[in-house]
Amino acid sequence: MRKISYLIMLCLFVQCQTTEKTEKAVQETSKTDEIVKVSGEIVKLSSAEASRLAALPLHCIQEEYPNKLNQTIGSGEDLQSPKALHPAFYGCFDWHSSVHGHWSLVTLLKQFPDLENSAEIREKLAQNISKQNIETEILYFKGKYSKSFERTYGWAWLLKLAEELHTWNDPLARELETNLQPLTDLIVQGYVNFLPKLNYPIRVGEHTNTAFGLTFAYDYAKTLENTALANLIENSAKKFYLNDENCPITWEPSGFDFLSPCLEEADIMRRILGKDEFKTWLHKFLPQLANKDFQLAQGKVSDRKDGKLVHLDGVNFSRAWCLYGIANQFPEYAHLKKVANEHINYSLPSIVDDNYSGTHWLGSFAIYALNTAANVQMD
Repeated sequence: MRKISYLIMLCLFVQCQTTEKTEKAVQETSKTDEIVKVSGEIVKLSSAEASRLAALPLHCIQEEYPNKLNQTIGSGEDLQSPKALHPAFYGCFDWHSSVHGHWSLVTLLKQFPDLENSAEIREKLAQNISKQNIETEILYFKGKYSKSFERTYGWAWLLKLAEELHTWNDPLARELETNLQPLTDLIVQGYVNFLPKLNYPIRVGEHTNTAFGLTFAYDYAKTLENTALANLIENSAKKFYLNDENCPITWEPSGFDFLSPCLEEADIMRRILGKDEFKTWLHKFLPQLANKDFQLAQGKVSDRKDGKLVHLDGVNFSRAWCLYGIANQFPEYAHLKKVANEHINYSLPSIVDDNYSGTHWLGSFAIYALNTAANVQMD
């Protein structure tokens, strides 16, 4: 009897200790999800902020090293320098960051023609996006082991750059658009070939996220009136997402996310569905967004010199542009602007020149979020 009583007491003690540890873990977890108190005021892209953000890609679009090639090696001939392999987009650490660094400079020049260092920016854009350089870029994409290179994140940003050039009323833009066109056509064909074979969407919070890749490509298709591409994306998005409900946004973000799987999905569906159809879909997919008191904790960055952990600044900017998109189009969701502002205001001051792990790409995310906040029309 004494032995049995002892065992019962021991089990109760262990259970009590486990419960206390579990409650403590829950409490600690909830602390990490607290919303940092930052300004909820609307953020505007001033000329001074534009100059600050332009300095980031201006510094790196012709900075070859450090560099991450993301390359599959077929033979010793493939072992070449970044600039030899990608003479247009060799800077800013990796190919896709270089592409959206060029996009950043173009969109800022469009909005602020007298931007600081505008002559240098124009010169570097012309040097990089030359006819010869783009021809070499195309050779890389046509390589035996490069068919899926930058699919679809880099593809999406290339089409966003092409769209930005197309809507820029400037002689330089016509030159650059013409030079870039063969690569643009190749990327469009890449979507046409790939999407029918993709049976399931990729729902991660990093580069391969399908919803993000569809969104920028759809913007390009609508702006350039590429009906075939637009229809393909609409059908693909409906196949992937139309029946989705109750997206677990409270699971976000994952440790390295720079995209929100839930909000990126809402961002593409907002584009392809009619207004009433989208509101019905959104109510099933993210019903909590309709709550006027809806809050969403910002992604917390513990070390901005860590190239992966600093991704969470990106998730703050990308969440913001998705929330702005909904709020700008649907007045009943106007309260989401405050949540978006808080996300931008948490991360924007931390994009500083001495943090290359973030500065080689985060400026583009900040600019796109600020453009969306202002509902910038780039026609």
